[in-house]
Amino acid sequence: MSEMIAEETLVRVRARLMSVLEAIQSVYVGETRVAELLAIALLARGHVLLEGIPGVAKTTLVKTFAATLGCSFRRIQFTPDLLPADITGTFVFSPGDGVFQLREGPIFAHVVLGDEINRAPAKTQSALLEAMQEQQVTIEGDTRALPSPFLVLATQNPIEEAGTYPLPEAQIDRFLVRLVLGYPSAQDERTILRRFLNPPPTPAAVLTPEEIVELSSLVSRVHVEDELLDYVVRLARHTREHSQVYLGASPRASLALVTAARARALLSGRSYALPDDVKALAGPVWAHRLVLTPEAEMEERRAEEIIERILTEVPTRGAAR
Repeated sequence: MSEMIAEETLVRVRARLMSVLEAIQSVYVGETRVAELLAIALLARGHVLLEGIPGVAKTTLVKTFAATLGCSFRRIQFTPDLLPADITGTFVFSPGDGVFQLREGPIFAHVVLGDEINRAPAKTQSALLEAMQEQQVTIEGDTRALPSPFLVLATQNPIEEAGTYPLPEAQIDRFLVRLVLGYPSAQDERTILRRFLNPPPTPAAVLTPEEIVELSSLVSRVHVEDELLDYVVRLARHTREHSQVYLGASPRASLALVTAARARALLSGRSYALPDDVKALAGPVWAHRLVLTPEAEMEERRAEEIIERILTEVPTRGAAR
């Protein structure tokens, strides 16, 4: 069993993270849950995929979140003609020194915004795979470590929009959570109009890279009962056996859900994870990983709906099948 987290540490961590959420809400107008999921991904050292039609403040949200972290930030605007070397960098000959020197690409930053990631073809999208999974890149046989912490926040428009390419399944699986941003409520939209009559304030940095590494290291000390692991296993097996799911949650998806649940517990000021943490995160962590059957897609079923039903069908207690 991992060492229990002291109560004063839990209080301090929650206070620091609440400061981040407040800073985001000072600029971004929307559900508090969106900011909370970003904080959970940060703690869990996971990447985030934001999906929504153009104009719903995906890029604004990412920039605001990055500004609160006190980390280096780079933006990559994905286009159909973007090359993998434009992301990772390349070796350039230096006439003065007579050697090839690495010209680092924008991937060498703590926080990387991949804007409209599905506007680039699969070969360019896959340039992020090694970076997202291993926190390193290999350029012409030379492997370079990326800074810590390292977080990819990618935005994409729905795939039915013109000029977009679906993300490969292997890359989708590297995103810890997916946030689907829709139209704001009437009240939120009015607040947006009022707030942006003048340039919105740029939030100050609340954390530092060193502090983020420290906070994320505490996630591994959040206690998880065996019964909770059994619950996650039952949920995962249910997705694999569901009649409308062609490809269910993998063991990697199960591990991602447990890690996210531990991060949510820490955000809530607890040193132990609960079934409520799993239920709250099953949709954001698993929905983008499930592949539905052709029949379910023709019926316009959504993975989120299937997961919600599974959560009502699978008891929190019981033996794993």
